[in-house]
Amino acid sequence: MQTLKETKPGATVHVAKIGGQGPVKRRIMEMGITKGVEVYVRKVAPLGDPVEITVRGYELSLRKADAELIEVE
Repeated sequence: MQTLKETKPGATVHVAKIGGQGPVKRRIMEMGITKGVEVYVRKVAPLGDPVEITVRGYELSLRKADAELIEVE
């Protein structure tokens, strides 16, 4: 299983599991990233932070620390 942080730009993946606890996990889910949703990785900044993704029809930038909590398949 890989994380969203490890996913290469241009790949489309599905969310398998969201790690973290409490407010961090809730914030990720409020952004529309829930189990089973399709995520397209648009690009990763040169230093790896942030990761730009498209989820549920809108574009989103995630910190590397948050992307690490999202397991994808």
